[in-house]
Amino acid sequence: MHLTKFTDYALRSCLYLAAHPERLVNIAEISKAHRLSHPNLMKVVRKLVDGGFLQSTRGRSGGISLARPAEEIRVGELARYMEGDTQMVDCSTCILLGSCGLVRGLNEAKMAFYKSLDRFSLADAVGAHPRTLPILRGAAAEA
Repeated sequence: MHLTKFTDYALRSCLYLAAHPERLVNIAEISKAHRLSHPNLMKVVRKLVDGGFLQSTRGRSGGISLARPAEEIRVGELARYMEGDTQMVDCSTCILLGSCGLVRGLNEAKMAFYKSLDRFSLADAVGAHPRTLPILRGAAAEA
């Protein structure tokens, strides 16, 4: 399965925030650290705030943070939310529309994919490799 760039930006942003739970982070910092488009990242962050994954504080000393502890946010939950209820393939122009034997299998595969990601929290992802946290923490100093 292929995740969209929108979901990729969401995962990167949440990992960055999981590495900095002690403070509010501004979008420009995440954008610079991950070399992501600032306008696109703003859209991603808005969706994550609307979905209850992030909380946002406005103002001069404002920023964003995870709305829940990183241990409580499952990677599958986040990916599922960002991807929405999209189909794995576009069936709209297929001659088998409504009569295809693959639909069930593709739906089961998608569910299995998300179920596998549900096994991991953001905290698990940050702690899975010994260099992840230092890289994310170091990116803050460079940003």
